[in-house]
Amino acid sequence: MTNIQHPEGNTSKPSFISRIIDKTMAVWNYVSAGVWTDPRKSWKIDVVKTLNLSARSFMSSDLQNKAAAMTYQTILALVPALALLFAIARGFGFQNLIKSQLFNTLSSQQRILEVASNYVDSYLAQSSEGLFVGVGIVFLLWTLISLLGNVESMFNNIWNVTSDRTIWRKLTDYLAICLVLPVLMICSSGINIMMSSAMQKILPEVVFTPVMSFLLDLVSWVFSWLFFSGVYLLIPNAKVKILNALIAGLLAAVGFQVVQWLFVSGQMYVSKYNAIYGSFSFLPLFLIWLQLVWLITLTGAVICYSSQNIFRFSFEKQIDNISGDYRRRVTLGIFAIIVQRFEKRKPALTPDGIAAHYKLPPRLVDETVNRLIANGLIQRVSDSLDDVAERAVQPTGEYSDTPAGEILSRIETHGDSGFIPGFDTSFPGVNSLMEALDRALISTASDITIGKLRILPDDGIVTPA
Repeated sequence: MTNIQHPEGNTSKPSFISRIIDKTMAVWNYVSAGVWTDPRKSWKIDVVKTLNLSARSFMSSDLQNKAAAMTYQTILALVPALALLFAIARGFGFQNLIKSQLFNTLSSQQRILEVASNYVDSYLAQSSEGLFVGVGIVFLLWTLISLLGNVESMFNNIWNVTSDRTIWRKLTDYLAICLVLPVLMICSSGINIMMSSAMQKILPEVVFTPVMSFLLDLVSWVFSWLFFSGVYLLIPNAKVKILNALIAGLLAAVGFQVVQWLFVSGQMYVSKYNAIYGSFSFLPLFLIWLQLVWLITLTGAVICYSSQNIFRFSFEKQIDNISGDYRRRVTLGIFAIIVQRFEKRKPALTPDGIAAHYKLPPRLVDETVNRLIANGLIQRVSDSLDDVAERAVQPTGEYSDTPAGEILSRIETHGDSGFIPGFDTSFPGVNSLMEALDRALISTASDITIGKLRILPDDGIVTPA
């Protein structure tokens, strides 16, 4: 008899490269998708979610083209903006410091800066004398308000905000932005020269040490940080948390200072382009710098939104593939929450409040609330808030004694139907079956009303009493 030898199983350990590849793939799968189903609360997990969402938003928001569009609009508003900047600087008494800062920073482009300075001086002179007083001020404000309106639209698009500010709020908010943010930018650009000049006048014998120069540079960075934080806090028509605006403002300020340093350092190489562009050799670098600044600004807005709204994207893949049965359960549970809180005279909750209190995915709650509103079962509480998503919701009537089956049938039958020609005659059996199922659903659940559904506040589970 021949003995058959079975090959022994491969007991050798995976190679080092295989383990590295497997570990890398596991990390990538977690970072790209698995992190959204991780219920743990940790700053490390929040950072991963923020980076994940920021990268996705950056790729899907087409920020490159938006930055290019804002570069073009900024060029159109450049002279009025510089006029406002110099006017505010003149009010503080250091217009010459701002000009000297620009000439020192762009030392290789003295000619074009002189031309731009003459344009600004002429604009201010014409806007403050004779017939051009009112026209000049109106044109300046219209140019800046138009630019801010476009910036707000882009920020609202990043924040998924569909409602714009009212005309009155635009006038008041934009006026505050035009007054506050330029002051911060002036301080960011001229604080070094202003402080050094003032200290040399007061204490001429003081020699600036590297530590003192570093502190002055640090103050300039701080003002840049405050400027970008103010942009992310004030411009979007949404309730932005200060902490998230400060984090995004810090990252944007660092990126802005780095780009500015690269731009200033590159001025020494501009002479190579003089033979091609002549006196306009400054223009290509300036356009590149301006587009990079806008790209940094919009990227900071994406980071600000992502860091504040990472909780909205939990279980995103599961919500996209949610079954009809599970969606009905969630819909019935959220509707029961709203009705029972109203019946017990508890404060009405916003969709975010429902998600936080009952531990539900915010995006699924938002979709369910919108669906219930479309059915006429609930309504938003009317108040003065511009952001509709921040309004609380309450039922449109008394539904505590309404059978749960009737509510489900009403939700399922809401919408357009019967629009396919000949469908009822071609599929009579299907119509009869669905009508029988609807009657059975209402009959079976007739004793279970919305008020009898028991809700556990700790985990949001809804079960019959």
